[in-house]
Amino acid sequence: MDRINATRRSVLALGTAAAATPLLGGVPAQALAATGELDELGITELRRRMADGRLDAERLTRYYLERIERLDPVLRAVIEVNPDALREARRLDAEGNRRRPLHGMPVLLKDLVETGDRMHTTAGSLALEGLRPTADGTVAARLRAAGAVILGKTNLSEWAGGMSLTHHAGWSARGGQTRNPYKLDRSPNESSSGAAVAAAANLCVAGIGTETNGSIIDPSSANCVVGVKPTVGLVGRGGVIPGVPSQDSVGPIARTVRDAAIMLGALVGVDDRDPATKASRGRFHRDYTRFLDAGGLRGARIGVPRAVYFGYSHHADEIAERAIAALREAGATVVDPADIPTAEQLEDLPSSMVVQAYEIKRGLNAYLAGARGDHPRSLAELIAFNRAHADRELRYVRQDGLEAVHELDFTEREYREALATNHRLSRAEGIDAVLRRFRLDALVMPTTGPPAKIDLIRGDSYGGGASTPAALAGYPAISVPAGFAFGLPVGLTFMGTAWSEPTLLRLAYAYEQASRVRRPPTYRPADVGF
Repeated sequence: MDRINATRRSVLALGTAAAATPLLGGVPAQALAATGELDELGITELRRRMADGRLDAERLTRYYLERIERLDPVLRAVIEVNPDALREARRLDAEGNRRRPLHGMPVLLKDLVETGDRMHTTAGSLALEGLRPTADGTVAARLRAAGAVILGKTNLSEWAGGMSLTHHAGWSARGGQTRNPYKLDRSPNESSSGAAVAAAANLCVAGIGTETNGSIIDPSSANCVVGVKPTVGLVGRGGVIPGVPSQDSVGPIARTVRDAAIMLGALVGVDDRDPATKASRGRFHRDYTRFLDAGGLRGARIGVPRAVYFGYSHHADEIAERAIAALREAGATVVDPADIPTAEQLEDLPSSMVVQAYEIKRGLNAYLAGARGDHPRSLAELIAFNRAHADRELRYVRQDGLEAVHELDFTEREYREALATNHRLSRAEGIDAVLRRFRLDALVMPTTGPPAKIDLIRGDSYGGGASTPAALAGYPAISVPAGFAFGLPVGLTFMGTAWSEPTLLRLAYAYEQASRVRRPPTYRPADVGF
């Protein structure tokens, strides 16, 4: 649901009126950038401190809540804080069982993931402000079972970007405009922007995002964090507001590959509420850290797909070239070029529009009809609600995306044929074809260009990116910090075939250890530099 249209993503992004102004909420930029004692610490180190008595879940949770209170009025990354977060942390401390992989670790969930507590689940929409599910979604339940503290919900592009045909990354009527912490007038990129910004700014240990096409890896790139978009079916989507189920993935966003791997291990498994996860049986792993190897690039064969995925940003190209050189220096055999044969077709594919419209319409209608509470019960009622509340819902962003989906009507046969076309061109004739031809372990390309400016009038532009092949195929991709252009982050994407998360994590970790690009944000105001 990141994009309704099947055309290239050279579309606009809109924000709130405040987004165009370099406000710092009355707090000096240097105060925002001040590093706390627990900033940048990963799950392994935090758990070590808990084990030796220097830290407990309540103190860590309070630390992040205080950071949210101080920084989030500027960043707008957190749409709602869990009022019971400290109570959950105290309960975990009282249990004393610290063997669970995420014991005491505070995490933030994108506001598409249901939680059976006092928080709402709204997709950023005023129409769902009263929606409080009675039970956790699968992802939330598995995080709690692993010992995590659910700290709150993160802002997003409303309805995961599906509301408008124009691009308005990180804006929702309920949450306002999320801002990039590296430069506050820059886009946070794509709909999981709140989770990526929160992870980057140390508002949590890690975040949970969702991706249909770019909404995990793009904001991870723009905010200098690691984003894992898993194979469709690896992580259960029960209790997640749907977008395009044939493409939707739920995955972790964290500051390091190791933390992302730990998070992923807690999320995977067959989900009775999500039939797609049946295919993951025998293919998922509870501990993905065992695949991490600092020397994991030695002997690897990595391809560079130049056509389409290079050339739209010379800054991204320069950073990717340095990353490719680092891969070689670390022992990888780089096949360059190794183009995806169908790359041009995938970027402007009519069948993609058919699949998106068909799945979004049916998925949203079913979700709204079945969700408890007083809210629109169908897509038609949602559209009517937005019109009735246009002063808040439609002041900056049109709902032409929702309207297009509502009006389009494809038969099941047309949908099945379109889905088969998507899969054929992206899988057997796309990613799998190039991997097979050159005997590759993975592909690498720049994730996307440096984040553009948030512009209320014209919108922030989008030049290009790596996400579409894996999106249409339902295959995994991982974005890792690769460099900076004038202080603006750019990531490198590792992409592979279905269920290749162990390989991609090994390669991404080895690259991360060799490059050491990650650095905390600086919160530069709009009037400073580039």
